[in-house]
Amino acid sequence: MSDFDVTAADSIDLARLRRFVAVAEELHFARAAKGLRISRQALSATVIELENELGTRVFVPGASPTQLTEDGAELLTHARALISAQEQAEREQKPEAPASLRVGFVPGVTVSKWARIWGDRLPDHPLEVVGVAQGEQEAALREGRIDLCFVRLPIDRTAMNAIPLWQETPVAVVQKDDALSLLETISPADLAEEHLQDGSDIDQAVDTLALVAAVGGATIVPQSIARLHHRRDLVYRPISDTEFTEIALAWPAGTDSELLEEFVGIVRGRSANSSRGVAAAEPERRAAAKPARKTTAKKPAAKQQPARQGKGRKPGARRGR
Repeated sequence: MSDFDVTAADSIDLARLRRFVAVAEELHFARAAKGLRISRQALSATVIELENELGTRVFVPGASPTQLTEDGAELLTHARALISAQEQAEREQKPEAPASLRVGFVPGVTVSKWARIWGDRLPDHPLEVVGVAQGEQEAALREGRIDLCFVRLPIDRTAMNAIPLWQETPVAVVQKDDALSLLETISPADLAEEHLQDGSDIDQAVDTLALVAAVGGATIVPQSIARLHHRRDLVYRPISDTEFTEIALAWPAGTDSELLEEFVGIVRGRSANSSRGVAAAEPERRAAAKPARKTTAKKPAAKQQPARQGKGRKPGARRGR
């Protein structure tokens, strides 16, 4: 029976123990060296040093394929525990990541302006921007996949907070050589004889426009969608007497946070100095920085001199008779 004391490995640096574990798990020096991105010779030298330091063989000499000795198997279990304990300690000491915010947007919405302002004002808090299918906009918010979302109304307002932002111009999309393409504005009456392709499913807009390009007719979509999926063989024209679609910023009720309020403020145009987080402390800072007004004694009012007769006459001038 071996008198090997496995606790002797406690004084060995983890880098060498990790190399031993790699060979012990692969049971192949060449593969282990490749995984560690070191040479096979360097790995073999590390194992030899380890065996000399521990005073025991951890691999069966000359065995093919590579095999662990009984002491080697005991060292493998102990080394794994040491490595696991060190990794756990590093995780506990690692500072928490700064709070971040996840913002979704449906097709046709561009959020780069607000993301840029966020980066300037809150560089220590990452902003994750996520594209969301319109059909998933409410589910993504309910399930917590995103914190806020630029949505296309309508949505269920009973469980969502929503701030309407802007309306989208509806456009009719027709083939480039269609007679309607000559008009600056198209009315519903102009479309009476056209075959209308259903454009209500925004997520399938690219297929709907391809269908118009292939077989003709027309479809009605928000202008932002027509621009997003622009094709050279199609044109779009504003359409009159048609309901506008509306974009809003929405988030689940009861999930307000400081970061969420900051982003809402940015979207609503609130300046950096007037944001909620800054505005609350601003009056106190101004009051503390403002010196107390000095009170000075008022000068006594000058005594009024009695008016002189003949005020305004030149010296020596005679009064006329």
